[in-house]
Amino acid sequence: MVDFEEHGHSGRRAPLDIADAALVLCDAHGRVESWPEGAERLFGHPAADVVGRAAAALLAPDDADRLPELAAECRAHGGWSGTLTARRKNGAPVDVMVQLARVTDGEGAAHWLAVAAEASSLPGWEMSRAVLEKLLMQTPVGMAVVDTDLRFVWSNLALERFGGGRARDRIGRRLAEVQPGLDAEALEEQMRRVLESGEPVLGYEHIGRPQSEPHHERAHAMSFVRLDGFNGRPLGVCYTVIDITERYRNRQRLVLLDRAGTAIGQTLDVLRTAQELADVAVPDLADFVTVDLLDSVIRGGEPLTGPPGDADRVALRRGGQQSSRAGIPEAVVAVGDLASYHSWSPPIRAMADGTSWRVEWLDPHGPEWAADVPGGRRRQLREQGLHTAMVVPIRARGTTMGVTSFFRCAPGEPFGPDDQRLAEEFVARAAVCLDNARRYTRERAAALTLQRSLLPQGVADHSALSLATCYRPADELAGVGGDWFDVIPLSGARLALVVGEVRGHGISAIATMGRLRTAVQTLAALDLRPEELLARLDDLVSRVSEEGGKGAETGATGTSCLYAVYDPVGRCFTMASAGHPPPVIVAPDGTAAYAELPVGPQLGVSGLPFEAVEVAVKEGSVLALYTDGLLAGADREAGQPARERLLHALAAPGDSLDALCESVIGALVPRRQHDDVTLLLARTRGLATDRFASWELAADPAVVGRSREMAARQLAEWGLPALTFTTELVVSELVTNAIRYGSGPIRLRLILEHTLICEVCDGSSTSPYLRHPRTTDEGGRGLFLISQFTHRWGTRYTTDGKVIWAEQVLTT
Repeated sequence: MVDFEEHGHSGRRAPLDIADAALVLCDAHGRVESWPEGAERLFGHPAADVVGRAAAALLAPDDADRLPELAAECRAHGGWSGTLTARRKNGAPVDVMVQLARVTDGEGAAHWLAVAAEASSLPGWEMSRAVLEKLLMQTPVGMAVVDTDLRFVWSNLALERFGGGRARDRIGRRLAEVQPGLDAEALEEQMRRVLESGEPVLGYEHIGRPQSEPHHERAHAMSFVRLDGFNGRPLGVCYTVIDITERYRNRQRLVLLDRAGTAIGQTLDVLRTAQELADVAVPDLADFVTVDLLDSVIRGGEPLTGPPGDADRVALRRGGQQSSRAGIPEAVVAVGDLASYHSWSPPIRAMADGTSWRVEWLDPHGPEWAADVPGGRRRQLREQGLHTAMVVPIRARGTTMGVTSFFRCAPGEPFGPDDQRLAEEFVARAAVCLDNARRYTRERAAALTLQRSLLPQGVADHSALSLATCYRPADELAGVGGDWFDVIPLSGARLALVVGEVRGHGISAIATMGRLRTAVQTLAALDLRPEELLARLDDLVSRVSEEGGKGAETGATGTSCLYAVYDPVGRCFTMASAGHPPPVIVAPDGTAAYAELPVGPQLGVSGLPFEAVEVAVKEGSVLALYTDGLLAGADREAGQPARERLLHALAAPGDSLDALCESVIGALVPRRQHDDVTLLLARTRGLATDRFASWELAADPAVVGRSREMAARQLAEWGLPALTFTTELVVSELVTNAIRYGSGPIRLRLILEHTLICEVCDGSSTSPYLRHPRTTDEGGRGLFLISQFTHRWGTRYTTDGKVIWAEQVLTT
């Protein structure tokens, strides 16, 4: 242990640069015992050349001769200060300011301590020993020296302000004894490291609660330097302490605000954004945080514009909560549940006034904030040790959406004004993100509502096809677009399957999709062939695009569409594509392959003709129609492209269509999809041969009566005698018109499905039309009678003529 002796007032004053001073320790005979790096930098001599030699050898001859005189003066007055001339290693002289003091070690042995600095660094400054002592004792920088056992041997007055008692009371004690609230182990670990390595530790930051302020955390910047004795033997450690609490807190605030700016609002989900707000605040600002929102905000509705209500209780939805303790034991309601507050409670008052509320010390016996949770808040305060709170309203664009509550647990520091300003700043940032998420939720809900209203509300099975559909809108509003599908009944027990995708996204694309779906339904009612229907739809899109102009943001140009017609009698699909990917046909044995379908141009792009193909299928085959969103996120596995993955997913014979639909979506669609996904599956059923009958007829009026007889016999076999009269009338009129106005060959066909269908085919493309004859007219009543006695009738055109058909509802 080294004790510094009391020194008297020195007689001389000499310049002294405290920042660059070198501390040299000599024994009682003037031999150098300690030569730190500062001395080596000042004089240029390495320690190996100096330690053990007389200090006089380092001085100019004249000053070396004065040393006995200076030693006597130092013994008489307790110290000396002044200027001496030394010799550097290269022989160059250097004027140094020296402060000389006599010190003793723990065994009473005398030593000389010299503090030296280059005189030219601060010309015109002189500092006496008394001034130096006053500087060390009154500086705001806390300073102390500990021995190799880490026990105090000296400290200045500034260190007393950091707690731990008076300087003389520290002597012989360790840091843990004088400052039990600090992390003494960490600080002593730094001291041991300096003692062992000799390398100083500068700017070490330490956070703790000093005895002077046991309820507040303080930040200190500490530096540790080893003091060496004879032959480099460590004598102890000198350390300094500076209070940097304000700087530390400002830095922490900036870090918290920066993290809030990057962590909050990563998605446009209201609840997730609320949880991000709670996560950011814990544990740097609070130990427990709750975020409560108006229920309408979570649903995307308009936020509060006035007081939250006059009722005694106001219910808010818990949007997020976080705690520094595992399991969030402070919570009395779960995320997503309602949190009911009294109208006079701080959270509701903060929402109504739009101002924050803060209390440094909560009263555990105060009135309950929460309603419908008996003892909830009191239990929190008592069991969880919550002792201070802040409540900050969540406001953005002049409206209030909810409230954020912050709590700290004992022995945490109470919330102060700076904490409140910090909370208000990053809650304000989070409020903008929450409002954006709310607006997005509202817009996406509106888009999805419009989209669902324009799509079929479920598809029922038909006698010709079993159907299953799956539509998944994109997770982001920017991805919700104009995908659509449709199932349209046609004449002759046929069904049309439609899948299309409008270019672009958002409300405009959805509205365009609705118009195109209506157009397809209208064109399908004309019983056009697939290639002709797409050609007319292409003309419509081109015309609308020209009328809309080039400035239209989202139009129908570039829309893709696949139109397929299934005939259960012939067991075949006739299909055509306008820029849409070909469907997949899955055979009954599970073999899956893409249909060999020529893909024509997208609608409104080129005006080129479309080509249709006819594909025969076996009964029980599955046709899969889809939009490209199904493959957009599936092409991620190396070695297996998305098209092959789709074939593999569809090859699952025996599964129900609904199960197959879900498994395909699960296999190909990522968890977060960026485009709409539509999948339409149709399993074929062939019409049994005993459910239809067909006859070839000659173009001779004599066959009219025979055709009525054949139709009557067929109805008798089907057990439909009640329809015999009307069917004979329909057959008679349709065959007569075909003979009179059409051309051969003529074919009569009856189909028994959910209705009774009568079809007459001839080789003429002349379109019949319904007339309203006068009473004096002798003819022209055939189609009029058919329209009166049947459910519906119409005409469809084939490549070699036309078919006139009529349907009758089955009677029981």
